[in-house]
Amino acid sequence: MREIQADQIRDVVERLCIEANEHLPEDVKDAIKDCRKCEDGQIAKDVLDKIIENFEIADHEHVPVCQDTGMACVFLEIGQDVHITGGSLAEAVDEGVRRGYEKGYLRKSVVKDPVRRGNTGDNTPAMLYTEIVPGENITVTVGPKGFGSENMSTIRMFKPSAGLQGIKDFIIETVETAGPNPCPPMVVGVGIGGTFDKAALLAKKALMRPLDSSHPDPFYAELEKEMLQKINELGIGPQGFGGRTTAIGLNIETMPTHIAGMPCAINISCHVTRHKTEVI
Repeated sequence: MREIQADQIRDVVERLCIEANEHLPEDVKDAIKDCRKCEDGQIAKDVLDKIIENFEIADHEHVPVCQDTGMACVFLEIGQDVHITGGSLAEAVDEGVRRGYEKGYLRKSVVKDPVRRGNTGDNTPAMLYTEIVPGENITVTVGPKGFGSENMSTIRMFKPSAGLQGIKDFIIETVETAGPNPCPPMVVGVGIGGTFDKAALLAKKALMRPLDSSHPDPFYAELEKEMLQKINELGIGPQGFGGRTTAIGLNIETMPTHIAGMPCAINISCHVTRHKTEVI
């Protein structure tokens, strides 16, 4: 049994909150640059040039790549042979977020109550997701999620009779409805299967997967390619001004479900699809 101090988790979360907000993942940067080469409209080219300039400034100056520094979504894959000592895991994560957002001068965007509002003042609580896995390590992923794109996300509880075409139509419908609101070019995370809540979590986790990866099942890998192509044929374009690049990536995550259902969730992210991972 390996012991890991709660303070160590706190410190990693603090650092990742800052790094994730200041530096886009390399696969996201590469996807944006590749799409820039494909654009033939001047407005689309200019918008993508500004997006590239923006993340390069953020890299160089160590400043947030977007003013919406998001809710801190924290994913912990906890090895079953790990014993966390020295305090509460949830409190350690929240303290890490608190310190990271203060130290990094990151905007505090969390309200105390969904209806009555009132800012918490420190961007806590984190949205914490834990998973028990084999081993004696903890894999920490911090994915700050802005709400311009989060608000465009949807879930639908399909009956199995809707079939594959029902899922395809739902993806296109969701992106068309979102239009320019999620600051395209967007990344589309799709979760299929499980239950109501699991489908949404799958869609969120799909956004954490590298854009240059594919679903391990060839059937879904091909569906990812097909739907990305169809989304880009919509012509919404960078920031909604038209063009070939409406999305830079579409990832699908799946799991078994009930015989009577086929849940499908779509979590949309803007081109600032931030996430940073560290193994303790």
